[in-house]
Amino acid sequence: MSVSRRGVLVAGAGVAAGFALPRAARAGRASVRFRLEARTLDGGEQVVAVTLATAKLGRIDPATLTSGTFAVHATATSPLAADDVVLGTYDMDRVVTAARLDRHGDVVLELSHAEGQAGGATLGWAALRGRNVRLVLEYTITQLAPLRLRGGRTVTVDDFVQGDLVDPEVDAFGYHTSRGGLKYRLYEPARSARPRPLVVWLHGGGEGASLPEYYDNETQLRANRGALGFVTAEGQRAFGGAYVVAPQSTSFWLEDGDRFAPQIRAVIDEVVRRHRVDASRIHVVGCSNGGYMSLKMTTVYPELFASSVPICGVVQAFQPGGPRMITDAELAAIGTPTWLVASRDDDTVAPEPNTVHAHDLIPGSRLSLYDRVEWGGYRFPGHWSWIYVGRNDPRVGGERIWQWMARQRSE
Repeated sequence: MSVSRRGVLVAGAGVAAGFALPRAARAGRASVRFRLEARTLDGGEQVVAVTLATAKLGRIDPATLTSGTFAVHATATSPLAADDVVLGTYDMDRVVTAARLDRHGDVVLELSHAEGQAGGATLGWAALRGRNVRLVLEYTITQLAPLRLRGGRTVTVDDFVQGDLVDPEVDAFGYHTSRGGLKYRLYEPARSARPRPLVVWLHGGGEGASLPEYYDNETQLRANRGALGFVTAEGQRAFGGAYVVAPQSTSFWLEDGDRFAPQIRAVIDEVVRRHRVDASRIHVVGCSNGGYMSLKMTTVYPELFASSVPICGVVQAFQPGGPRMITDAELAAIGTPTWLVASRDDDTVAPEPNTVHAHDLIPGSRLSLYDRVEWGGYRFPGHWSWIYVGRNDPRVGGERIWQWMARQRSE
């Protein structure tokens, strides 16, 4: 067993016990690597398929390939010390819903997955730290029936070797560390002669570093579709192509907004300096802790941003009657075009003393206040109103939020 560069455990597996192969199959044994295909759903990233590198075995007859040809077992364990409580680990069989060949001739096993479904998540929750962490994934593939090649020969694989976890949307972002010390992920749009806008995504409290040695620069993209929505085809069309940067806090933004603000500014300045960014079209968007931080950034740098979208952001400290994290005077002085988003059933950051209060004080601000958070027929916790922004759902007077952002300019 070994570890890949992405920290995913490599595992071996063989033919199912008691599986009697015909003589022709016994003559054709092989070792095959496989990769885990992931997708970030609104509720977090899940492994949705497994691709086996079987093209090298020959031309497989797709008519003989079924969902019962292979079995898949998944184990997800904590990357942290034993005394850290990590919720969401699992050890279970994954349901193969379909088996097909891709354009390279490799076998793809599609796996059952859905919002809230156990057994496919790539992240666990470190309960004592209040952080998401990458689970250590070990997948075991078992062949249950021989692969039939065109021409009649059959082949079985006696060793499967796990490779990387692949998520095309997440992997489209490059890894970087700013001179100020913050790690960040950056999406670069197609090359263009004209400068492009920049969207700055500030994650929630659960996506910061859990420990100095666990600062992965990944969970801010794997935990939800907040940043990823802006790199979809729809998001890129709305902005005419946009850079998207997602810094990762070394802890959580609310810990010290005054300290983090210049560090985030350093990331923005670095991206602007290195790429063709339109400095009049820099937008800041954040959820929860990041909602607070997006407001904070517009108070510290009042002329930097073309727009600000604070989502379920913290304005008042969590305890009843607690101090204002952003004062009423600061809110009233915000001149950046601001669109606030929250849900009435948010029981983590109450909307009235936070989002609604900010809307009442920020001149000319817009507000989208949902009754609940529901998408695709699945109801999420009320705090997760960032799902709506990631789907370009908020609208005022027929104008959607991405289109509103795209037409804003700073002076």
